[in-house]
Amino acid sequence: MSLAETSRRGHATRLAQGAAADGVDVVVVLGGDGTQNEGANGLAGTETALAVLPGGSTNVFARTIGLPNDPIEATGVLLDALAKKSMRKVGLGSVNDRYFLFHTGVGFDAAVVRQVERRDTFKRWFGHPLFIYATVVTWLRHYDRRHPHFGVHFHDGVVDDGYFTVVMNTSPYTFLGNRPFDIAPEATFDRGLVAVTVRSLGMSMATTLARTAFMNPRTLRNSRSVDFRTDLESFEILGHRPFPYQVDGDYLGEVDRLQFRHEPNALNLVLPDLAASGTAEHG
Repeated sequence: MSLAETSRRGHATRLAQGAAADGVDVVVVLGGDGTQNEGANGLAGTETALAVLPGGSTNVFARTIGLPNDPIEATGVLLDALAKKSMRKVGLGSVNDRYFLFHTGVGFDAAVVRQVERRDTFKRWFGHPLFIYATVVTWLRHYDRRHPHFGVHFHDGVVDDGYFTVVMNTSPYTFLGNRPFDIAPEATFDRGLVAVTVRSLGMSMATTLARTAFMNPRTLRNSRSVDFRTDLESFEILGHRPFPYQVDGDYLGEVDRLQFRHEPNALNLVLPDLAASGTAEHG
């Protein structure tokens, strides 16, 4: 067994690629969602399994697959899973040839993440209040709410007035404290991608988003200003102008085009015993 510490963005991907090339059976990644995403990108398409341990501020993916949010408790669960060889191939999403574990956010969602990353030194200490603050500030000052930013091109038509799209490989979308923000339970490892596109960012939609987060997750999909698609194998987003995007919580800048694909059986993943044979649970 060997231990390596990451020192820069992209380092975890290179370390994981090296481990897979050396024939390592399992790579354990301790870190936040971004670091775990890098590990997955280094291991996808190989026989080396990914095991994750929560080490970030939100730990969406680790909690999605049923791990406790506390890293010490999660270590015990992970050791038990490794002893039982509890692992299986799972599907991933890909966007512009980068894999994602749980979601990609396009437009407003990514603009919020950009504001959070500008205050990165506060992220670990203020966590969810910082995200709420960044959401309000972005809505008020840092995102054009009057003109659509992109069109979402599906095989059966185009949603041409997108302000905000979340593309999900698993559910929930995120966690608000201990509460899962679950807008698309259809998103699982064994099905195609889910795309939820918000077509307005007026005050009524802001109210709907708040109600979805804190009361009824199905409020969002029932809105006439929301396009909801499931079991997608591929589609693309074309910008009316450059638009921001984030992958598994990491802001990646602005682009004019995003190509999405569902990649079945892309990653060998170590899972807690409770999730090994079916849909992931919320921890």
